[in-house]
Amino acid sequence: MNRRISKEIRSGVGQLTLVEHALCPLDARASVVSNLVHQATFSYSDKQRRRQLGHAQVFCPLGLSPNDEFYLWGLLSITLSNPQMQGQLHATRHYLLRRLGMIDTQARRGGRQYRDFSRAIERLSSVRYQCDRFYDPIRAEHRKVSFGFFSYSIPLDEESNRAWRFAWDPVFFELASATGGSMRFDLGVYLQLDAASRRFYLFLSKLFYRRDVTPRLDVQQTTEQVLGVASTVSLRDKVAKFRRCISILREHRIVRDGTVTRLGKGQFAAVLHRGSLFALRAALPEFESPLVEPLQEIGLDNTGVNRILRRYDHRMVAEWVDITLAAKSRFGSRHFSKNAAAYLIDNLKNAAKGGRTPPDWWHEIRNAEMMASDQHTNRKEGKRKRRSSAEESCLERIGNVHDSIFRHFRAAGQPDEIAKKNAKRFQRTRQQSQDLN
Repeated sequence: MNRRISKEIRSGVGQLTLVEHALCPLDARASVVSNLVHQATFSYSDKQRRRQLGHAQVFCPLGLSPNDEFYLWGLLSITLSNPQMQGQLHATRHYLLRRLGMIDTQARRGGRQYRDFSRAIERLSSVRYQCDRFYDPIRAEHRKVSFGFFSYSIPLDEESNRAWRFAWDPVFFELASATGGSMRFDLGVYLQLDAASRRFYLFLSKLFYRRDVTPRLDVQQTTEQVLGVASTVSLRDKVAKFRRCISILREHRIVRDGTVTRLGKGQFAAVLHRGSLFALRAALPEFESPLVEPLQEIGLDNTGVNRILRRYDHRMVAEWVDITLAAKSRFGSRHFSKNAAAYLIDNLKNAAKGGRTPPDWWHEIRNAEMMASDQHTNRKEGKRKRRSSAEESCLERIGNVHDSIFRHFRAAGQPDEIAKKNAKRFQRTRQQSQDLN
């Protein structure tokens, strides 16, 4: 069979308000933690051209990595490339990673890319976002919003060739897909940058869309709110991080010129000029339906695949493709009176006329997968709580031992400060002795 391999998508899609601020801390050690709540601010101009301040909170029960944003913008771009799906995406994991340029048909096909993708999807799906000044392009006003990114349903078997299903949050998808609600950027360039430079690239892409030169950017505010650098980091290090990002963006022709200027004690600012990369408009992704590979897996040739995609609603095709692959996996070839392709085509014809609905056994499989997914999440949360409880218990025991030694030295007549030092020294020596034994 002549399998057609698609090119990587050439552009990502970023939501305009979300690129104004970081979604999580830049340091993964502080961001990939349970029950993370990230707070950020951003400035904007109201209808009277007055500068206002917006506040956002990002709730991340499973934490969030700065690298997860790559998958968020990439999946959004793939979804928007097929308007028939209306806020849903049905595709195999292999298809998605290949379209995003993370794996290819030659080399990068290892398990690491699959594991990183699965973990990122878990984290992104649990996020809830709130903002008190989010720009709504449909209503042309700033509004209070609350939304998630997406939900998902995936096969239990990691080796399964059945599609993964993503359902975007209706509020978020409406805001991201509306004219004036998002922007396209070069996903290939984005992939080559580090996490801080990626965020800066998207922020500047919004500014450079309408102007050649940025307004004066406050270095401290930009590094903290846009890049996600911790407020506890010294100003000197923030300036160094800002300059490093400018240097990297200059190498990729995102910025043509820009210098950091000291305005006064503790005040640094910069004005950046648009680079030549923006002379080339970010290309639309070349559309290849994610249903192509599953249809070929069922046994259809390219002519049959194209005929089905032209004739039937893609959401209905996605559903019956999954039913066919599930039947093939669960019952084997004996389930089909002729073959899997004929089974699919017959069901599509009858479903299009309203005379065929999904079988009960398929709903049972879907429910079982959802229950197993919930149990997996609950097990992970239970392990986290037990680990946290054990750590707290250990710290409590250490604290009790330290207090007992401290009281002993103080009862011997030592002043409090000396008793504390001796208690710490005694406990440290005791611990080292235990470690050697």
